[in-house]
Amino acid sequence: MAYATLESPLARAPTTMSWTSEYSEPPPYDMCDTPTLASAAGYTDKTALPFSRPSASGAMPPPLPRAPWPASPRRSAANLSIPHLREALHSLESKMARLLNERDRLEARLEQAVRLQSPVQRVPNDLLSSIFTIAVLDGEEEDSITLSNLMLVCQYWREVAIHTPMLWTRIAMGTHRSVDRALLKLDRSKTAPLYISLDFSPRMEHGTVSTENIITAMDLIQPAIWRWKTFHLTVPSRPQAHIALTRCKEQAPLLEVLSIRVAHSMQEDHYSTPPLPLFERHMPRLRSTSFTSFNFNWDLSLLSNLRVLKLGGYWNGFSPSVDVILKTLRSCPLLEELVLRNMSDVDPESCAPLVSESSTEQDDYAMARVSDTRTIHLPRLRRASFYYSGNLRTRTVFSLLSFPALERIELCYLDNVSPILESLRKQSLTVLPLRHLRIESCFLNELRFARLLPRLPALNSLELVDVEDVTPNLMRNFATPPVSQTWVCPKLATLSLEGCTSIDWETLRSIVESRLPPHSRAFPRQAAQHEAAPVPRPAVSMSSASASSQRPVASSSSSSSASAFAATAYILAHQPSAPAVSSSSLAVGRPVRLESMDLTRCHQISKEMVQWLRMYVAEVKCETVKSVWGEPSAS
Repeated sequence: MAYATLESPLARAPTTMSWTSEYSEPPPYDMCDTPTLASAAGYTDKTALPFSRPSASGAMPPPLPRAPWPASPRRSAANLSIPHLREALHSLESKMARLLNERDRLEARLEQAVRLQSPVQRVPNDLLSSIFTIAVLDGEEEDSITLSNLMLVCQYWREVAIHTPMLWTRIAMGTHRSVDRALLKLDRSKTAPLYISLDFSPRMEHGTVSTENIITAMDLIQPAIWRWKTFHLTVPSRPQAHIALTRCKEQAPLLEVLSIRVAHSMQEDHYSTPPLPLFERHMPRLRSTSFTSFNFNWDLSLLSNLRVLKLGGYWNGFSPSVDVILKTLRSCPLLEELVLRNMSDVDPESCAPLVSESSTEQDDYAMARVSDTRTIHLPRLRRASFYYSGNLRTRTVFSLLSFPALERIELCYLDNVSPILESLRKQSLTVLPLRHLRIESCFLNELRFARLLPRLPALNSLELVDVEDVTPNLMRNFATPPVSQTWVCPKLATLSLEGCTSIDWETLRSIVESRLPPHSRAFPRQAAQHEAAPVPRPAVSMSSASASSQRPVASSSSSSSASAFAATAYILAHQPSAPAVSSSSLAVGRPVRLESMDLTRCHQISKEMVQWLRMYVAEVKCETVKSVWGEPSAS
């Protein structure tokens, strides 16, 4: 058997590879192009490059000699370009980032330059501060939401708001107020006048009020007494009020409004010793004072040269006497508003009977004895309110006052206001521009009130609440007057009869109908007198038409009254243009139309009547009628 002999394989020639590229810096990436690679591979003819297209003659280039694989210069060049390409990409990204940052800076500068061209940005700081002050402090209370929104607009507005002391002058502390906020406002207000309000009124959700909190608040604002412009203090009891006011020993040269209110005015305590003289009796600018159940021993230094005086909540031995009230009024000749509320009446034993001079019935009215019976002239008194202030005290004080500028008066919860109405009538003989009159839960003489109403031509609001003496005979004075008389209260636009159950429907209807504006064709203009008379119509004569327009139509339901008014309006609308129109309303002028009526708790007025009134009166208030299930429905 023959065996084949195996020859040893031929030895492969050694391959020489250069690794110097791993340690040397790669050439620039823009040098690694196709001609460079071709020259590195040994190509002399640049037209005969790998992957080149055939020539125009169609002859293919000669085949390139094949170099050994490990020594391929193209692969080496490819290996050399990878790190450099990566580095080039990194450098491009860095340049792009720098360019984007530069673009953002330029956009910010452009936006700032455009913003500076806006008129708002060119407003001076002082003017901008004034605008902020008007926006935030326009109302009675500080608008903290508006202030916060202004500070969030931009950094510039925030700096302007912070450096505007007037925006931080409203300091309020109490059971639900932050002390830190008050400290911040005290710091930012600089030397501007302060408006202080300490409200520690007892509330169920906050529990009892601690005296330590009141003392802490007073100690916080005490160093700035010289900057106080208004000071309002509300505490639960008199001892807490006295403890708080013992801190007020310095002078208050800027104080204009002083208000002290004790919430529990009906409490019986023996803490009657008044505190030290408040503010050393140095308050030259004090113009408004309001004391509620606070015992200050009726120091006239607190009640002199005032514009507004409000006293209330004084019972039994703490109530002021008539002489104290009269001395106070004499020390305030420029008084504009007077309010006496919730006071115990004077001792009836100190009263003397006084006969009304202008009374034909010789009714006797008891007046309190006073040491000085001179008349007190208050030429600027515009508002007066007497709310459960004692019948004898109010009657005596009112009889000694002269008020030629009185515009608003309220008489509430007094026994008999007939003497006060008589004093108003005496004042109206000269001048009395009374515009608002409110009588609530009082007794009055119907005849005296009827005499007063024609003397009030400027009255535009009359409120009679729970007055039993208001009868239909009295209210008919507001309807069409007789020929020889003028309209009663021709400017009356608001009429309130809340709780007056004696007023019937016919009276209300006659008042509303008589004060409606006339029809455009019912009273022709003077220029139409020379026009030709139109074709006569089968209508009622002029005398009967005028009589029917002034005669109240008797009806028991709203539908009949509405139809009667429609018939009257039809007659007036179809009358010929004749010059012989005789009416007292034309001679003295028509009254204004009623704009508001309040018939709350007037159960004699039905739903249909209210609906008829709403056709001619813009606002009619009444109780809401409830449905079967207790839900409110339209009335």
